[in-house]
Amino acid sequence: MSVPRFWRKQPQRYNLIGSKCETCGTYYYPPRTVCPQCRRDGKMVEHKFKGTGEVVTFSIIRTASAPYDYETPYPIAIIELEEGTRMTAPVVCDIEDMEIGMPVRATFRKIVADGDSGMIVYGTKFVPVK
Repeated sequence: MSVPRFWRKQPQRYNLIGSKCETCGTYYYPPRTVCPQCRRDGKMVEHKFKGTGEVVTFSIIRTASAPYDYETPYPIAIIELEEGTRMTAPVVCDIEDMEIGMPVRATFRKIVADGDSGMIVYGTKFVPVK
């Protein structure tokens, strides 16, 4: 499988797709095949998240290893999505603007590039909702 095709085959990375247990109504990201609460009784289905939520907590990364060192300082946060699940992701904003409870929405951005002519990895980051 070619490298570009490999990345295109990862829908959760590009589309914020997780899963939902139709038995108990719990959402999961990344997707799960078995509900931890319902076990075998749970019926898991694919779910595309709305991509809106709020910052539960955050940290400012001031020292990072390559290839992320050029971005420092940058905020990374635990985001509670509207559906109730939480995920960790970078937030694209000034570090002075970060605050707990800040409403955010998902955006698709470049995460890292593997060298000057290498593979570019894209993924979900969040931006403040104004």
